[in-house]
Amino acid sequence: MMTTTHGPEATPAADEATPIVDFSAIAENLGEEYDHPVSVLDRNSNVVDQLTFDSYTEDELVHFLELMVWERSLHEQTIVFSRQGRLGFYAPTLGEEASNMGTITAFEPMDFLFPAYRDLPQLIQHGAITPAQGYLWSRGHVQGNAMADGHRAWMPQIIIGAQYVEAAGAALGIQKNGEPNVALAYGGDGTTSQGDFYEALNFAGAFQSPLIGIIQNNGWAISVPRSKQTHALTLAQKAVAAGIPSVQVDGMDILAVNAVTRAARAYAVAGNGPVLIETLTYRFGAHSSAGDDPSRYRTHDEEMPWIERDPLNRLRDLLVPRGLWSPEKESDLTEQYKKSFREALAEADKAPKQTVSEFLRNTYEVPTPGVAKQIREFTAKEGE
Repeated sequence: MMTTTHGPEATPAADEATPIVDFSAIAENLGEEYDHPVSVLDRNSNVVDQLTFDSYTEDELVHFLELMVWERSLHEQTIVFSRQGRLGFYAPTLGEEASNMGTITAFEPMDFLFPAYRDLPQLIQHGAITPAQGYLWSRGHVQGNAMADGHRAWMPQIIIGAQYVEAAGAALGIQKNGEPNVALAYGGDGTTSQGDFYEALNFAGAFQSPLIGIIQNNGWAISVPRSKQTHALTLAQKAVAAGIPSVQVDGMDILAVNAVTRAARAYAVAGNGPVLIETLTYRFGAHSSAGDDPSRYRTHDEEMPWIERDPLNRLRDLLVPRGLWSPEKESDLTEQYKKSFREALAEADKAPKQTVSEFLRNTYEVPTPGVAKQIREFTAKEGE
């Protein structure tokens, strides 16, 4: 005898059901808006954005290459000083010249610069310190922190990401004062793994303050690859949660970097709030003069595609055929720059030696009773 089943049809098994939200599809598309970093010149020095390229004069193009040669010369000469034992801490910038010079040239002297320890070239070009002061900062000398009048900047931050919190506070102050300026903070890819970074973005986003964040994604936080720091497809998109517009730019293309940064500054100054820029660049050498060996954590095959994108070659190969640049001009400039850096170190050598009592005075505006006692004791000893 055949039996029948009455009532509603049986529901399909859970693994056959259509989910209310397709999380797999969402995950696959998280970075789709950042698939094509902004560029003006491709890796073969061909112009891919004629409109932006035409906005620069020939003199400006030459000046950009001069700045990158200046920074590379600074790196090469400073490495020599470091190997001679004449400096303290030094973080090389080899490979990051387009990212550094392309961004800093988009700002004004009264824009408040908050650098990390790898950003001494920008601090110098911002006009806040001299090369001699940069060498003094490397030695831990207080004179390396004396910023020039008419230029706003903070000393390089050693704590990873902390400069972002400082910059967010300065941006709020600029906003409340009604000033036509911005606060800008630099950081590497490792910065985006720090809590201070997120807190600063959230703060600036909430108050819509004029903060420009520049993440120089050079691929590595010492020996930790960017791929092991975060599962985010890009670092730029980390700003989305704070309601901040962001962009990823070819960090080996100085024209693209400069154009994007200028646009970001104009947007922020107009009262539209903060912007985050991720520059895709590469650290060609070691993390610092402290002695890490990049050959222990990355291969030559991995490095070569980036070395072939050398930012100096990118612009040099465009200017030479146009008769705007020559090997002779670059050689003369390199020697001129290196000579100026040797003179800068000689100037730094003349700075007075620091004393313990001076360290104590510089630490406290109003010394505590215990510190005041130490100041008296060390002052007496130093006077003997």
